[in-house]
Amino acid sequence: MKCPKCGGEIPFYNLKPNCMHCGVNIMYFSQQEGLIRDAKRTELEGGAARMVIARVKAAFIGSKSAVARMVLVMAAAAALLVPFAAARYTVPFFDGKFSVGLIGLIQGFQNGLLLKLPQLAKSAVLAKQTLAALAPAAFLVVIALIDVAIFAACLLSFLDLTRSTRFMKNASLAGMIVCVLAQAAAFGMKATAPDTAAAGYSVGYGALAALAMFLALFLLNRSMLQKGVEPVYKENDVKRREMLLKVRAGEVDLDDLPLPVFESEEEHEERLKALEEALKAEEEGKEL
Repeated sequence: MKCPKCGGEIPFYNLKPNCMHCGVNIMYFSQQEGLIRDAKRTELEGGAARMVIARVKAAFIGSKSAVARMVLVMAAAAALLVPFAAARYTVPFFDGKFSVGLIGLIQGFQNGLLLKLPQLAKSAVLAKQTLAALAPAAFLVVIALIDVAIFAACLLSFLDLTRSTRFMKNASLAGMIVCVLAQAAAFGMKATAPDTAAAGYSVGYGALAALAMFLALFLLNRSMLQKGVEPVYKENDVKRREMLLKVRAGEVDLDDLPLPVFESEEEHEERLKALEEALKAEEEGKEL
């Protein structure tokens, strides 16, 4: 056994609590060293945790723009509830309507109409109206995928605020282009699918609603990029996180670091104030 302070060799038969070389109390010294190590690790891990909290706060509630962005992301998904177009059928043994929107797709799954669309597209009477409705439906799927990508980027934005904001801006621009194409397709198909007694095709404005949401998201994310989205970290927290990574990688030994590892003048004053308050409370306790 070696002394934890001086490193002197202590025979196994020496049961004295103090080191025979330097006289330090071995048990208390070991406990003190452990507490010091824990204090250093807590300081470094606390700095890293505060950085994560700052990034999460900046991504979601750190500013009015961040809150507005979350609202717009949800509104962009809600815009898909507005129908892009619709086709109605009135034929013997079948009377139904196919609405190109989230509600219409859900209803189509429930009543089985979506499964009948391939048959309706082959029908000589209903083919034009069915195909005219399927074209905006394809754009609806693309817009829905863009909404999902933006929603995922918003949820994970705290991992990289600048990159996620830039991605949402570019995805919103792509969504705007698809919305314009979808609305153009809806109007263009109207001319090729005139209403008849058996079937009819009508144009909706869901693509314009989605376009408005994407435009607002594009402008908001561009504004956030111009102002800067990265949070302001507490002094020395960046250094603490870098040092923590080095300790975990084995590049730096925790025992070789001072305590506190990093300390600014403000933190030094706060620590002294906390010590003074603790001593004052202890003195008041003794008086009682």
